[in-house]
Amino acid sequence: MARDETSSNPFSDKDALLANVALLYYGEGLTQSEIAKRLSVSRPTIVNMLRECRDRGIVEIRVDGEVLAASALSRQLVARFGLEDAYVSRCRIGGDAVPDRAESLGQLARVAAMALLDVVRPGDTVGVAWGETIKSVADAMPRQPVEGVTVCQMIGSMVSDRVAASEDCAIRIANCLDASCFTLHAPAVLSSEALAQSLRAEPTIATQLQRLQNLDVAIYSIGNTEPDTHLIAAGIATPEQVAHAVDAGACGIVCCRYIDIDGNPVHLPPEERVVAVEVEHLRAARRKLVVVAGEDRLQAARAILNGKLATHLCVDEALAIALLQSD
Repeated sequence: MARDETSSNPFSDKDALLANVALLYYGEGLTQSEIAKRLSVSRPTIVNMLRECRDRGIVEIRVDGEVLAASALSRQLVARFGLEDAYVSRCRIGGDAVPDRAESLGQLARVAAMALLDVVRPGDTVGVAWGETIKSVADAMPRQPVEGVTVCQMIGSMVSDRVAASEDCAIRIANCLDASCFTLHAPAVLSSEALAQSLRAEPTIATQLQRLQNLDVAIYSIGNTEPDTHLIAAGIATPEQVAHAVDAGACGIVCCRYIDIDGNPVHLPPEERVVAVEVEHLRAARRKLVVVAGEDRLQAARAILNGKLATHLCVDEALAIALLQSD
């Protein structure tokens, strides 16, 4: 989607790209060569971009010894959990003050947007999930076309008080990648199992669901099973259903489906009424970028890692440390 030149937003897509390069260099501690490789540009280009960041005040340099540990956290996560890559965001407000969730999620989303550009390759089919975290990533994406990419919506249509319609995430990311986009023209959850089965069998829906069985890249998050879970807030499940799932061993929610600590599906309602990618099809994706914010998602994140449901992990610093300290 073309940028609206009449918008009151004073920042451009280039500004967003410069800011994300600064995050990788100053926040994650990547070298200029590593960033150049990720963006498929020359090292001198990155040098010039970092200089422009400083000259224009996009980044203000303050040397904090703890910041230098961020890239070490990434390497430790890769080694500990057998990942292809890990991305750790850092967000501090007022020195040592602990950031609130909104600020932390915003920073994580900016790092995850750069991670997605790192993971996606020309010709890929990319599955995009829904939720507060993925919507934040979509909003943080700079425009950087990748040739021949197809984006597929992985969860049927749903709107909640927290997040816009689920197709919005897929469309936004597709626009930024200059990709074709296949939305899932069905509700995320139906009123009955019979209706859901019938709708999944419709040729248009069946074709889209089949695309989700052969993804090159999947980007999604995982929710916890606490009473404030988005699954309840969006009206997809009742508090009683979530509590029953927890009693049966569920510790995380992926694309409207429960998983246990080993990353295996927990087959309980409302699963039979859901129109969304299946857990095993996510696991089959060649590259899986999972974005998770908050220490309170520790068990859910462990389920993802135990079940080999992530090849690339993007987390905030607090969760990274908690993961490395967990048994």
